[in-house]
Amino acid sequence: MAKKNRFDYFDAYKQLADLALGESDVLIETIENYQSGKALDDILGRAHEIEHDGDQINHDIFKNVAIDFMPPIDREDVIDLAQSLDDVIDGIESVIQRFYMYNVKEMPQDALAFAQLIRKGCKALDKAMEDFRNFKKSKKFKQLIVDVNDCEEEADQLFIQVIRGLHVDNTDDPLYVQVWSRLFERMESCSDACEHVADVMSTVMLKNV
Repeated sequence: MAKKNRFDYFDAYKQLADLALGESDVLIETIENYQSGKALDDILGRAHEIEHDGDQINHDIFKNVAIDFMPPIDREDVIDLAQSLDDVIDGIESVIQRFYMYNVKEMPQDALAFAQLIRKGCKALDKAMEDFRNFKKSKKFKQLIVDVNDCEEEADQLFIQVIRGLHVDNTDDPLYVQVWSRLFERMESCSDACEHVADVMSTVMLKNV
């Protein structure tokens, strides 16, 4: 009797990482082509479609881990990793949504720099996830995790710079400072979320070697 095909958690995680990378591309496109909040309908729809696809993959993960007699890693790690990847996708979508909600008039250059750094972190995360199924034998997995963490450190430094710049250069416009402080905090949180995924993968590796 043929064995039932087992759910591939690692493939599902890679799909989620791909979606996060795709969402970061949408963020960059939004900023590069920004005209006004009113013109964001198509972008908001695309961003939400990516987020919805991620929710569907997470649903499959949760459904299978609930009945799987022996998942490839601890059950709580399966769930934590799925939720952490979902947080990356949700976080990037939330930035795009707030361009609309805050009725942003124009994009400062720092916004594009931050979006590019978010994409760099998502790309590093995607590469690490590609090697995740081989974490017990891989000679490069540890470095791939470090690469994700390095991107988060860059984001920390950029965050300090852009927030200081807001308060130094825009003292006559407190509303602008408030809005962009919130937006840059959201963007910095996206980099934090990528690092958290890498931390979960690192924990899995340490528990299973």
